[in-house]
Amino acid sequence: MAEIKSSSRRWEDMETDVLVKIFKELNMIELAPVAQVCHAWRSACSDPLLWNTLDLGLLKSNFIQTRASPYIWVDDRSDRKLMKALRIAMSLSRGAVTCLIFHFNLYMRDEHLSYVAESCPRLRRLVMPAWNRITKNGICHAVRIWEELESLTMPSIAHPSYIMQEISRSCKNFSQLKVMGTFDVNFAFAIATNLPNLRVLSVRCSILTKEALLFILDCMDHLEVLNMSHCLLLENLTPTGKKKVFKELDGNIRDKTARLREFFHCQSSSCIACDRISRDEGLMRWYKYEDWFWREDEISSLALGNYGKLFDESCLDLGFRN
Repeated sequence: MAEIKSSSRRWEDMETDVLVKIFKELNMIELAPVAQVCHAWRSACSDPLLWNTLDLGLLKSNFIQTRASPYIWVDDRSDRKLMKALRIAMSLSRGAVTCLIFHFNLYMRDEHLSYVAESCPRLRRLVMPAWNRITKNGICHAVRIWEELESLTMPSIAHPSYIMQEISRSCKNFSQLKVMGTFDVNFAFAIATNLPNLRVLSVRCSILTKEALLFILDCMDHLEVLNMSHCLLLENLTPTGKKKVFKELDGNIRDKTARLREFFHCQSSSCIACDRISRDEGLMRWYKYEDWFWREDEISSLALGNYGKLFDESCLDLGFRN
């Protein structure tokens, strides 16, 4: 018995590399109590290998749409649970997160975004949630902290200039942008004016005007990769703003896209995504479709792949149900 006892090892003496491999199979909620076992386990739970990417893509708010700004209501209990989840993640990750993914139907507030920004100052890639409850000051404050930001996926916004201006001032290595929603000439102008060195742009599954497309192709000499797959392509017909859908790219657009290193375009009647964008009249109702559908992109560097293991569905209830 003495020999058996002397040869045994304690769990806390296990090599850190082995612990990290084991903990990679756990989601974030499971990691929280594991980190309380001992100092060695907490250290392994905070290993940067576990936290390069923080994928909260399954974490959604339960909300009610309203007629008054910000057109969304989320109850206080939901906000508190979101902050609790963020505090767990930020405490364990210790600033190691460089890629942060939010669900487009997560309606966070300025205080949530500010807390995340100050806790993840080395962020290089961000997939933004809905804008409804985030103010101009809130997003600009976060962008100023994220000086290393290189890639942003964002819902469309009515007034994009201030965001693009802040990215131009603060994020010198910024090179990739994905817009989900509506991409008109005002959006194109904001990008071309403030981010002339942008190299990768995706407007996949969005409303895209011909004027905006031509403006981007004419003004952005450094653009290398463009994805306009499954878009609802519109063209102005009259000064009153009446538009028509055009089904094929004309020769002028094809000539301009020929200079790009990669160009993705799909308007096929047999394509599921094209059919969905058509039936939704350009404003994709993502909630109707598979949870992975919004994560896809033909540009590999913008595709999100499968969900990470930081959350499972049993951990996602943020409170109020509509």
